[in-house]
Amino acid sequence: MVGGKGVVISSPAWKLLYSFVVPGGLLLLAALGFLRPRGLPGWMQPIVGVYPYIVLVGGLLFGWYFDRSRMVLAMLTLALADGALQFFEAGEPATQGVSRIVFNAVAFLLPLNLVALSLMTERGALVRSGVVWLSAALVQWFLVAWVCRPELAEVAASLELAYVNPRLTAWTPIAQPAILAFVVTLLLQLSRFLVYKNAVESGFMWALVASFIALHGSRFGWTPTNFFATAGLILFLALLESSYKMTYHDELTGVPGRLALDQALRGLGHHYAVAIVDIDHLTDVNEICGHAVGDQVLQMIATKVASVSGGGKTFRYSGEEFAVLFPGKSAGETLAHLETLRKTVEASRFLQQGRGHVREQPEQPSGDSSSSEELSMTISVGVAERDDRKTTPEQVIKGAYKALYRAKLDGGNLVKR
Repeated sequence: MVGGKGVVISSPAWKLLYSFVVPGGLLLLAALGFLRPRGLPGWMQPIVGVYPYIVLVGGLLFGWYFDRSRMVLAMLTLALADGALQFFEAGEPATQGVSRIVFNAVAFLLPLNLVALSLMTERGALVRSGVVWLSAALVQWFLVAWVCRPELAEVAASLELAYVNPRLTAWTPIAQPAILAFVVTLLLQLSRFLVYKNAVESGFMWALVASFIALHGSRFGWTPTNFFATAGLILFLALLESSYKMTYHDELTGVPGRLALDQALRGLGHHYAVAIVDIDHLTDVNEICGHAVGDQVLQMIATKVASVSGGGKTFRYSGEEFAVLFPGKSAGETLAHLETLRKTVEASRFLQQGRGHVREQPEQPSGDSSSSEELSMTISVGVAERDDRKTTPEQVIKGAYKALYRAKLDGGNLVKR
């Protein structure tokens, strides 16, 4: 749906696809184009030479400064994998001996380590997380060194087991156990992205893809180190985006928060309107049905408020209130859009199913809602514009609150100016 905001991606499916592809997918596509042989002019090759070091140092400093342990450990994991391949000359042409064992081990262990980091809860405590990671890394490399012993050739051969006809995987130097590890971890990351829909989950998935490509470097003539660096850059940008959203977006509702509102207010001109939207009786829902139900109702209504027409930009203002900015519009010009929003919420029906679970009833009920308790919600809206008496954003918001109070005093479920 495109609702009076110019060309915007507002369909949930398109938003999901956009958040999945940007920035990780586009960055990897750019790397495939520019980091291939002769992908960049000769005068830029020195930049390509220092690119991995810039990513590594930048990622480590960012992770350390902001106490993002996953960022630091992911960078170290990628650097260690690349360093092992270089030290043992275990590139794609390696077909025998220790080099081949190291290549198979890196290809198998790298996706497992990356997905383990993606599953790790970000709680700071970099030193403690680092000790755990270092211990796990030492155990893994001890096992790899142990498997490299000549008398354990059969164990090393298990890293090259063929589960299907080898001709089906002849296109890749990666052995089938490692391919299986990549497939399983990629599917896991994809499922996590579809559940959580955040930049970190998509970032780890694209980092896995970049790592898979890096392991094919020699076959296609590119430097594996550059694609391991690209995997690190993808994770860096994903965590940067996640940090931004944590600062400027409300985690519960997904709409921008107070800091984003303050920033938007500073950039407004002299002609705008502000609406304050309050959910009627949400406190009663919390007390009677529980906060879990109240939070879900809040999320559903937030989605509707965020879809307001007329160019409105929605922000979470307080517990059950949203601020909607209308740049370039008077209060009168917003009334029709706000009234449409009010009617949309009023017409919605929320079904409480079981304990602590709510869903929105479709327009044509399926007939299986007899055991569900129906919740009808409404909103009250106050709107004000900048004029000669209200010259600052604070004064305009105060005017919108006065209009909201009048709507509440008149029984709620109203739009007032």
